[in-house]
Amino acid sequence: MLQNFNEKQKEVKDQLNILLNGLLDANKMIEKALSDCNKDHFTKAKNSIKNVGNKVVTIDNDIITTLALHQPEAKDLRRMVSYLKITNELVRASASTRSFIRDFQEVCTKVDLKIINEYAIPMQRTTVDALGTILSMLDIDCHDEMQENFNHVLICENKTDDLYDMIETKLLKKADKENEFKNYHQMLASLRRSEKIADRAMSIASLLLYANNGGELHQV
Repeated sequence: MLQNFNEKQKEVKDQLNILLNGLLDANKMIEKALSDCNKDHFTKAKNSIKNVGNKVVTIDNDIITTLALHQPEAKDLRRMVSYLKITNELVRASASTRSFIRDFQEVCTKVDLKIINEYAIPMQRTTVDALGTILSMLDIDCHDEMQENFNHVLICENKTDDLYDMIETKLLKKADKENEFKNYHQMLASLRRSEKIADRAMSIASLLLYANNGGELHQV
């Protein structure tokens, strides 16, 4: 006897929940690491997003099998297709997180801590806020509440863009020596990865909004 479609859909959502929690935990740990350049915190952050690619393959196979066996319609179909797209965004967000950890860890002790406290930590904190919001969106059915949460993620994504622009302007003015320019350029490159994580959060929020509310699908 085939497993009930609603049960399979819940299993898929639960698996996505686990991956999103891992991504959120990793970025929370990064926020801690930025305050003191603690290598142990960076390592714990990496451990929170281990084997994401393999886990996503399993989820994708479950989704495709469920769609083939049950052939859902309307909202159920829209939700499962959105989940299938979300897994790709999770892979990209996890890759950006790993790259950020690797790159920022190398330069963290070489740049002005004041710059990190003033821009990098608020930027990371905003990314964490966006990821926490999309995690809560997984369990929302109310159209208005879903829209409100989507709008909040949009605000977070715009804020990370603004903070990056601000830090880029400040660092380019500050880096007047060759060694400083190299360090600050590396810092900007790593922060660009952080900005990409917020972009991926925005894409996931858009997919969840589409899954619940319908309408046109807009992705970052």
